Amino acid sequence: MRIAFDVSPLSHPRTGINTYIRGSLAGLVQAAAGEHEIVAFAPTSPRGLEAIPAALEGLDLDLRLRFLPFAHYWRQAWSRLGRPAAERFLGAFDVLHFSDWMFPPQRSGVRATTIHDLVPLRFPEWVTKRTLSMHATKYRDAAATCDLFFCNSRFTADDVHGRLGVAEDRLRVAHPGVDEQYTAEGERADLGRPYLLTVATLEPRKNLDTLVRAFRLLDGDYALAIVGAEGWGDRPQLDHPGIIRLGFVADAELARLYRGAAAFVFPSYFEGFGIPVIEAMASGAPCVVSSHPSLNEAAGDAAVRVEPGDPEAIAAGVERALAESGELRARGLAHASRFSWLETGRVFLQGYADKLR
Repeated sequence: MRIAFDVSPLSHPRTGINTYIRGSLAGLVQAAAGEHEIVAFAPTSPRGLEAIPAALEGLDLDLRLRFLPFAHYWRQAWSRLGRPAAERFLGAFDVLHFSDWMFPPQRSGVRATTIHDLVPLRFPEWVTKRTLSMHATKYRDAAATCDLFFCNSRFTADDVHGRLGVAEDRLRVAHPGVDEQYTAEGERADLGRPYLLTVATLEPRKNLDTLVRAFRLLDGDYALAIVGAEGWGDRPQLDHPGIIRLGFVADAELARLYRGAAAFVFPSYFEGFGIPVIEAMASGAPCVVSSHPSLNEAAGDAAVRVEPGDPEAIAAGVERALAESGELRARGLAHASRFSWLETGRVFLQGYADKLR
């Protein structure tokens, strides 16, 4: 097979979606084992010309980047106009797998996409107008034209089936994996005092305001470290002296932070999967996770589950995690070991092959 794989979002700093794109592509390359040609492509900005090759460094693939000024608008125009076909730039291919950012036209071959969540449809108030417009249009096109939808969880697959009317034979569940740097062995971060950790873009869905209220209920022995880029919407109040804002951090530093945390807390209202949960578990951190069912697959039976809207429940969950840290650490390590990017790549490869038969 010749597989064309859209990597446009890798032009931006790493988020959960970018982690999935890079990891699943690495798993696909590994699963292909040289038997299939993989072409990673993107119409992109000057920033993408540097960021995308850096993100894909070490992967055995053909990288096709095309610089376009105002790349976002070109991608949207290409998607909506429906011409020219992607084959004009990439040559013939057997599979076109596109991302969240565009839905390029094609003449032939399997048409596939990844759905990470349906937040823009379910909760439009939680996303920017640009995100809502871009994703709503993609969902309509994909539901009408795609042969395959890869979903990062069974929860998301059920959502796509129910809300977009996509038949089960067009759906595949491709859980995320855990990057190799997230292990329990290695250097631990030292923030000068014991700390709780959360990883979240500063946006309403991540529920940091409630986490801060829960943190204020704890006894003061711990700091609260917050990793995450600036987002949108109302900003959480992070002016407590025990709160440490770390912003966006590199993967190696994030691994050290996970290892050094007394507990990892993830009170999100809604996720497609929740990759930080399995990263934290793989790094040996006891986890406190929202009880919303969208996080069931990430949490398994290895986390303390808490009602995300209740600060008292979150605080009690943290105290329980600290008291049961040894047991939670062992269960978390076992649970996280079930997730690998190689398996994600195998699901992709098998899905393509099924549709080409």
